[in-house]
Amino acid sequence: MKTFLLGTVGLFALSLSAPASAADLAARPYTKAPPMIAPIYDWSGFYIGANGGWGSARNCWDFVTPTGTFIGAEGCHDATGGTAGGQIGYRWQTGTFVVGLEAQGNWADFKGSNGSLLPPVGLFTNETKIDAFGLFTGQVGYAWNNALFYVKGGAAVTADRHRTFFTPTGDLVATSNNDTRWGGVAGVGLEYGFAPNWSAAIEYDHMFMDNRNVTLVNAGISVPAGAVFSNERVRQDVDLVTVRVNYRWGGPVIAKY
Repeated sequence: MKTFLLGTVGLFALSLSAPASAADLAARPYTKAPPMIAPIYDWSGFYIGANGGWGSARNCWDFVTPTGTFIGAEGCHDATGGTAGGQIGYRWQTGTFVVGLEAQGNWADFKGSNGSLLPPVGLFTNETKIDAFGLFTGQVGYAWNNALFYVKGGAAVTADRHRTFFTPTGDLVATSNNDTRWGGVAGVGLEYGFAPNWSAAIEYDHMFMDNRNVTLVNAGISVPAGAVFSNERVRQDVDLVTVRVNYRWGGPVIAKY
C-alpha cells in the first residue's frame, strides 16, 4: 500500500511539472523574408532592326536659267507612298538617360505630280519620285525602365528622280539623272521593350532637304534625246512615320534590390 501511494504521488508531480517545462522552451526564431528584386531594363548595346511606314515629300518647282536666275514658279505637289528598310545602331545608358548613334537605309516609293503653272498652264506635268533615303543620326533619350522616349537629329540623303510629261498625251518629255540630295533630319520616337532583347517603336522624322538645281534633258519626243529641256530649282521637305522592331544584344536586364 505504501509503495502504491508513493507511485501515485510521483505521477501527479510529473503531470504538474510538464506544462512548466514546455513553457521554458525557447520560441522559434523569426526569419525575415528576402527583399523583392526589381528587374531594371538596360538599353545599352548594339541593335539591328527593320522598319516600315509612310512618307510624304513636299516638292516645289521653279523654272530658272542655267545660272540659277528665277524665271517663274511652276507649282508644288506632294510625293507620297510607302517605305521599308532597316537600321543599326549602338546605345549607352547612364541612369535613366540614354544616348546613341544610328544609321538607317530605306527603299521608298514616294511619287507625286502637278500641272505646271507656267503659260500655257497645264500643258506640262512635273513629277517627283523618291526611290530611297538614308539617315545618319545621334539620339538622346529618357528611359522609364523598359519604355524609352528619345529625340534624334543628323544628316539625311535622298535618291530623287524628276520628270516632265506632255499632259494631253501623257508622253514622257524630259527626265533628270538620278539626283542624290543631302540635307538634315530631326525626329522623335517612343520605344518599348517587350522582351529581354526585343523592342518596338513608333517614330516621326522630318527631313529638311532645302533647294537643289536640277537639269532635265529631253527624252527624244520633240528634240534629240539628251538636249537640255529645262532647268529647275526644286525645294523639298519630307515627313516620315515608321514602325520599328529592334533586336539588341548586350545585358538585357539588371537585377536591383
